[in-house]
Amino acid sequence: MYIRDKYGPEYVIEVYEQKTGMQGILVIDNTARGIGKGGIRFVPDITTNEVMELARTMTWKNALADIPFGGAKSGIKGDPKKVNKEEYVRAFANAIKQYVPNKYIAGPDINMTEKEMAIFVDEIGDDNAATGKPFSMNGLPHELGSTGFGVVKSTEVAAEFSKRDINGATIAIEGFGNVGTFVMKFLTEKGAKVVAVSDSKGTIYNNNGLDYKKLIEAKATKNSVIHYQNGKILTAEALFELKVDILIPGARPNVITKANINNVKAKIIVEAANIPIAPQIEQSLAKKGVLIIPDFIANAGGVISSYAELRGFDEKEMFTLVENKIVKNTKLALEKMNGNDVRTAGETIAKERVEDAMRNRGKLH
Repeated sequence: MYIRDKYGPEYVIEVYEQKTGMQGILVIDNTARGIGKGGIRFVPDITTNEVMELARTMTWKNALADIPFGGAKSGIKGDPKKVNKEEYVRAFANAIKQYVPNKYIAGPDINMTEKEMAIFVDEIGDDNAATGKPFSMNGLPHELGSTGFGVVKSTEVAAEFSKRDINGATIAIEGFGNVGTFVMKFLTEKGAKVVAVSDSKGTIYNNNGLDYKKLIEAKATKNSVIHYQNGKILTAEALFELKVDILIPGARPNVITKANINNVKAKIIVEAANIPIAPQIEQSLAKKGVLIIPDFIANAGGVISSYAELRGFDEKEMFTLVENKIVKNTKLALEKMNGNDVRTAGETIAKERVEDAMRNRGKLH
């Protein structure tokens, strides 16, 4: 039985298409502030409970970003390298068509790009069905780096709050896809020293710093960062235990747990991924003096870009909007926090905004 509370979810939809074997999930959590907005992820181990958690995160993320979207999320279950990706995306789009875009607007997430957003929109038959579309469809593809750019802006605010200089700070980044690559690019431009990067194959570590262009080349030509020539190869899990100033988990959920929490040495954690640390684990780290900027604050750049796309903004206007909102919201949560708990502060602000909208719509006394 799925957990429900006064916020939602409003819809939990599980779909199956017999011809392809496609299994998909759509969760529309709360639409008091607008149409449900959240990306589609395409992974083999997606579960309904995970999508529900992610949809709730989107409710808070969109409310804190103060953009007129509700919270939603969706997922396609399968290995995109082993199935016909276009067939699965089309089957999923067709299965949830009645909810799009009147109750749900899609966007890219793990293993989904501007190409898949174009396919999704084509199958739905409405250009407003998704954001993160190609430029040729009047879109602002997430491949521009809006999420990574927002993460870096949030990191700068956190570093300044902690009285640390981002120039020269040592940083470890989990994930080297669309988010992680841009996080590294923008951080190195600020003078930060990225000493470790991981992907599904492992971690590459060099205490003297990694070269961004050479790392991109290793990933592009040999499909993993571990083929970067000048560094020590570690396990993917080892990245979270390195002695660095700032740790940026940017790939999968629940990577810091009871099993490795005592080995975390970073003083600042900025969550580029969704739910990389369970809230109770975050609280334990906060009690130890670790400053954590939670996912719904730090990685909101993508959904802010989505709003900019629907408004018809160009690339420059979009980046300006992302910077302004991310900086403002990170500072606001840091100012409102009690002790070292940024998540509770951010969620309190988001909940107040959602509840106000629910009362206005007669959904809450």
